[in-house]
Amino acid sequence: MIITLTANPSLDRTVELPGILARGEVQRASAVRSEAGGKGVNVSRALAASGLDTLALLPGDANDPVVTALAAAAIPHHALPIGAPLRSNITLTEPDGTTTKVNEPGPELGRDELDALTALVLDEARDAGWVVLAGSLPPGVPADYYARLTRWIRSELGTDAPRIAVDSSGTPLLEAINAGADAAPDLLKPNGEELAELASLAGLPEQHDGAALEADPVLAARAATAVVERGVGAVLATLGSNGAVLVTADGAWHARHAPIKAVSTVGAGDSSLAGYLLVAQNGGTPVERLTQAVAHGAAAASLPGSTVPGLHQTTPSAVTVTALAKDSL
Repeated sequence: MIITLTANPSLDRTVELPGILARGEVQRASAVRSEAGGKGVNVSRALAASGLDTLALLPGDANDPVVTALAAAAIPHHALPIGAPLRSNITLTEPDGTTTKVNEPGPELGRDELDALTALVLDEARDAGWVVLAGSLPPGVPADYYARLTRWIRSELGTDAPRIAVDSSGTPLLEAINAGADAAPDLLKPNGEELAELASLAGLPEQHDGAALEADPVLAARAATAVVERGVGAVLATLGSNGAVLVTADGAWHARHAPIKAVSTVGAGDSSLAGYLLVAQNGGTPVERLTQAVAHGAAAASLPGSTVPGLHQTTPSAVTVTALAKDSL
C-alpha cells in the first residue's frame, strides 16, 4: 500500500487551445476537462491506474467537487471535512505542449484541521510501504510541516515506519533537507526548476538555473548529490524532455526516453514519481526504478490534460539509462 497526502488538493481544469496563447485576445477552446488534482492525488491516480494499492489522503468535504471526482473515478481516498471549498487550478495547453498554469492558494487550514489531518496520516501510515507527502502547503500550515510529519511518523512507528517521499517546492523542500537525519526523506522528487531553487535556498555548491539543470544531466546530478549528502536517501530529479536523473549514496544515473509528441506536461512529474514507486514497492533496483519513472513521465506527457497513464501505456524499452561517473559529480 502506498499512501499519499495532498494537503492542498485542487480541481484541475485544463483548457486545450487550438493555437498559440494570445494574451489579451479572445480565444476558443478546442477541449476542456476537469479532474481531481494536486501532486499526491495525481500519484494515487497513476498508481491506481497501474493496479497498485493506494490511498489518497486530503482535506475536503464529502460534496466538494475534488472529493466527488475521486469517488467517481473510484480512487481510494479518505477526505477530512474542513467546511470550506477546495481550490480550482486552471491550465492552458497549446498544440506544441506549452503549458500555462494559474493556481489558487487554497483554503486556510487551522490548528484543529491540521492536527486532525496529521492524526489521519499517522493512522493510515501503519499499513503503508511508502508515504508520499506532495504538493504545496495551504495557508495556515507551517513551512516545515512535511519535515515534522516525517519525524512524527518515524517516532510513532519506529522500525515499522514506511519509507517517505517528498515532492514539493520552495521552503517546504528546504525544510525537508535541513531538519536533520530523523526527518530527512527517503526520496526527494524535484524537477529541474525546483532543484535549482533548492540549491539556491540551501546554499549548495552547485548554483545554476532550472533551464541549465534540465539541459545538462551532469549539472543536475551534481546538485542532487549535494542534497543526498545532506542525509536524503535518494533524489529523483525530472528534467522535462531530457528525462531524469537519480542519485543515491551508491551512484548516479541519467535516463532518457525516445522522442514523443508532447500533448500536455501537467502531472508528468507526478506520474514519474508513481512509476518509480511502482518498481520500488516491488524491490526493483535503482536503474529499474529510474527507467519506469521516465517511462511513466513520457506516457503522461503524451496524454491530454492531467490524464495519468497506466503501466500498460508506458514503454520502458524506449528508455536509455546511462551511469554517471563519480568523478564527474
